[in-house]
Amino acid sequence: MLRLMFNFLLVCLFSAVALTAATLWYLVPRLPDIEALKDVQMQVPLRVYTQELSLIAEFGEKRREPVKLSEVPPLLIKAILAAEDDRFYEHPGADWQGLLRAAIQLVRTGEKTQGGSTITMQVARNFFLTREKSYLRKLNEILLALKIERELSKDAILELYLNKIYLGQRAYGVAAAAQVYYGTDIRSLTLPQIAMIASLPKAPSTTNPITDPARALERRSYVLGRMLELGFITQPEYAAAIAAPQVASLHNPAVEANAPYFAEMVRAYMLKHYGEAAYTSGYRVITTIINRLQTAANWSLRKALLEYDRRHGYRGAERHIELDAHSSEDDWSAHLAGSAPLGDLFPALVVERDEQSAVVYLRDVGPVILDWSSLSWARPYLDENHRGPAPKRAADILNLGDVVRVQLTEEGKWRLVQLPAIEGGLVAMRPDDGALLALIGGFDFQRSKFNRVTQARRQPGSSFKPFIYSAALDSGYTAASLINDAPVIFNDPGLEAVWRPENYSGRTHGPTRLREALTYSRNLVSIRLLNSIGVSKTIAYLDRFGFDVEQLPKNLSLALGSGAATPLQLVTGFAVFANGGYYVEPYFIDRIETYDGRVVMRSEPKKVCHECRSADSTRDAFALSVDTDSGALAVLESGEMDAERVISPQNAWIMDSMMRDVIRRGTGQGARELARDDLSGKTGTTNDQRDAWFSGFNTQIVATAWVGFDQFQPLGDLETGARAALPMWVEFMRTALEGMPPLILERPPGLVEVRIDPETGQLASADNSRAIFETFRIEDVPKNLSGEPIPTTHSDAVGTEDIPEQLF
Repeated sequence: MLRLMFNFLLVCLFSAVALTAATLWYLVPRLPDIEALKDVQMQVPLRVYTQELSLIAEFGEKRREPVKLSEVPPLLIKAILAAEDDRFYEHPGADWQGLLRAAIQLVRTGEKTQGGSTITMQVARNFFLTREKSYLRKLNEILLALKIERELSKDAILELYLNKIYLGQRAYGVAAAAQVYYGTDIRSLTLPQIAMIASLPKAPSTTNPITDPARALERRSYVLGRMLELGFITQPEYAAAIAAPQVASLHNPAVEANAPYFAEMVRAYMLKHYGEAAYTSGYRVITTIINRLQTAANWSLRKALLEYDRRHGYRGAERHIELDAHSSEDDWSAHLAGSAPLGDLFPALVVERDEQSAVVYLRDVGPVILDWSSLSWARPYLDENHRGPAPKRAADILNLGDVVRVQLTEEGKWRLVQLPAIEGGLVAMRPDDGALLALIGGFDFQRSKFNRVTQARRQPGSSFKPFIYSAALDSGYTAASLINDAPVIFNDPGLEAVWRPENYSGRTHGPTRLREALTYSRNLVSIRLLNSIGVSKTIAYLDRFGFDVEQLPKNLSLALGSGAATPLQLVTGFAVFANGGYYVEPYFIDRIETYDGRVVMRSEPKKVCHECRSADSTRDAFALSVDTDSGALAVLESGEMDAERVISPQNAWIMDSMMRDVIRRGTGQGARELARDDLSGKTGTTNDQRDAWFSGFNTQIVATAWVGFDQFQPLGDLETGARAALPMWVEFMRTALEGMPPLILERPPGLVEVRIDPETGQLASADNSRAIFETFRIEDVPKNLSGEPIPTTHSDAVGTEDIPEQLF
């Protein structure tokens, strides 16, 4: 009997050995290559930064901040070991004691548990295996762990674990968990916070302090007890940590610069060029944005749109709620749950109303009072040109239960506002290389993601005239050339009906020098000027400024800016005047780095080099240009670094001089409040005031502001570029010009200044008391004294006798 039992046991033993050998023979060759762990690529989100490395945005499902083991606080390491694997530095990858405990548990209860999983086994599972609970997977895990321990050091394994482990709420790794739950760096964590993070690997989705605070506190207490048991903390430290309240809350990435339209442009570029890997490869994109300029752009645009909105009256509450007489603040808060702040305008519920004041409730703020000074502006909106009577009491404006918008002023006072129906865009560029310094494509990105700077093709109106005038100078005209400011009528086959253009004022002024015509934005002069130059010739010339000539009309309405252009295209065109005559491609990515700081791409745009035309300019280079349809970028290759000259320096200087007069004494006089003598620019207003523009510059910065409705509605009879858009530009430039000395474009050779008669544009006699100075190219200096016969040079120089058939 004993022999029979011995033989049976021997057969069982040999069978077990054979089965184990066969299993190992099958599994071991199929184990993954551990080399992948030596150069592992963590899934780190895409992050976008300003020039000063302030975070603009983060894109990606997983929040992770890889850290080296030396950067992790020793107490946090001890907490993780206490919670997960206190014998980590002793076992060979599999803890046989833990596995034995798990086996005994299985025999006693019949239940499989997670017991016995070491940190190394968790690394094996997280990198190579599924989370399926089976004997075969567990065996694979053990074999992998043993293999990992043979090829990697303990510290390397622990570092992988601390960066890879999922800790709930999209946080992967201990550094990300510190940010997500406590909004802090891992080096700043307290003992209770450390214990909480160390408690998360067991059940990160269900027992984290956001999902289930009570169970999370139980797990924290367990970890603190283990740390005390292992001698990692003292009894007083344990007691203080156990008594500490649970303070975790959800922290989104700490966005430090508000530039969501810019961030979306970067995201589109990265997705186009790097695919889905852009969201997981840890790229850091450093843009050309400058913090203070972006902040100024945001403030300036919102201020201008709110001022426009205020001028045109109050459109009423966003919605109305019937309030119960016994409703509480909790009820009020619930009513506001579906309304989010937009552009610093907060949703508020009207809960009380007196004769000339009201009390409104704001979530996370509570009740606030709106006095009469913050309400009395709200005359009812009738249409773009009319408002109703001024209100006399709060009941004329608000009802109990109205959901309205309020804004906190710089003085710390709340006032009634409304989300503007109008939209706008502002973009600023460095004219010497095309770097975009600030960009906002609408009132609020959450309300509308449409980027009006790069995607809205609108009529530029009179802001397009400088390009027509530049073409005229290129064709032999001067700033003193006379064009008749007189009525015209068009029977142009290219136009659908007879066109009778007028000056904005409705008046005409007779023969007018080009400088005066541009200064006061005379429409009729621009039309006659274009007619004289020729539409086809002018369109070919405009290509130099980067405009899409396919979007430009092939008729004389071009003189009034009836084509289509984006604010980005317009600011690029004005940069040619600002930098002295060179075309620069707009770009907004300075460089792209990996998460550990290795540069994988650096933009090297063509630059204006006024002095250097050196051998450096023959290096291969590339720049990133904006695709205005998608907002993405394209890579431009070139054999030289210097920007291309597209107009003569004399042309650029004279145009700059003429546009300085626009600000000194013309339609752009609103910019004089900046008290600068180096600013040039041009207003723009389209038919029926559907678009309002201002573009202006000095040699260091050029900016374009646009205001209009997305639905192409009229802005109102008085809403010109000078009234609707120029204030936005002025507000922005107030910040942009701080600390910048006046810088006027250097006068190039080949120009001379002579005295002329302002009435004729000809040379002034010595005794002419009305004489003024004008700048000419040497070859264009007038040859005649005022009063002498003038040879006809241009078909439409003076009078109406030479007007073509289409003009009468």
